[in-house]
Amino acid sequence: MTVFAPLPAPSPERVATGRRYLMCRPEHFTVSYAINPWMNTAVPVDLGLALHQWESLRRTYLELGHEVELIDPEPGLPDMVFAANGGLVVGGRALGARFTHPERHAEGPAYQRWFERAVRSGLLRQATVPLATNEGEGDFLVVGETILAGHGFRTDLAAHTEVQELFGLPVIGLALVDPRFYHLDTALAVLDDTTVAYYPGAFSEGSRQVLQRLFPDAVLASEEDAAVLGLNAVSDGRHVVLSERATGLADELRLRGFEPVGVDLSELLKAGGSVKCCTLELRS
Repeated sequence: MTVFAPLPAPSPERVATGRRYLMCRPEHFTVSYAINPWMNTAVPVDLGLALHQWESLRRTYLELGHEVELIDPEPGLPDMVFAANGGLVVGGRALGARFTHPERHAEGPAYQRWFERAVRSGLLRQATVPLATNEGEGDFLVVGETILAGHGFRTDLAAHTEVQELFGLPVIGLALVDPRFYHLDTALAVLDDTTVAYYPGAFSEGSRQVLQRLFPDAVLASEEDAAVLGLNAVSDGRHVVLSERATGLADELRLRGFEPVGVDLSELLKAGGSVKCCTLELRS
């Protein structure tokens, strides 16, 4: 008698939904200070290449059918390209950012001014100045009707309460313990309203247990893929835009029915940023 191995379960049908993103062209990008382990002021930055790579990411979003709004870059703010850190937008309401490091303090007001102009134009309906230190979608990731909130390196715990009170959604805190993954969006990617991918080694033991309970079917990334910021990704529910160097993660996403779209942001990686860092979602 021949016993055949069972066929693999079919992957669920993934559905893409149109998104609106805010991005900032890296016209002033450089690494002139070091505030995370990725930054080395002795390593030169090719600004022309950074601009080309960023533009390729913007075009990728447009080709996938998404809308991209732009905020004007300001001189002296080389990290302003990392728009995800500029705030959190849910239901047309924006909470601005208040940065930890002095080098980035001026980015908060710059993004706040954009949010306020967006309210006047009708693109958003509310813009709130934050009280507590928070670095926007760097540490706040929306999964369905829940907000995952990172802490340990940048965002204060008090900001978790502020976000919950403003948006009326449950906020679940997650402790980051590896300085390479200083923001939640470097260690965890939201794939759809019920699915995430993450690197377990970036989190405390208690936070790993929380993630296991909340997302028992999560995609677990290897350290190799996490170390090229493969989890700093953007998903529309079907297409997952991520670092082309995160090949193992891309293979796993395909097995789960997602369509990985690889991009090269090697210049921006020199400052500790990749796809998601460059992308703030404007949720209506």
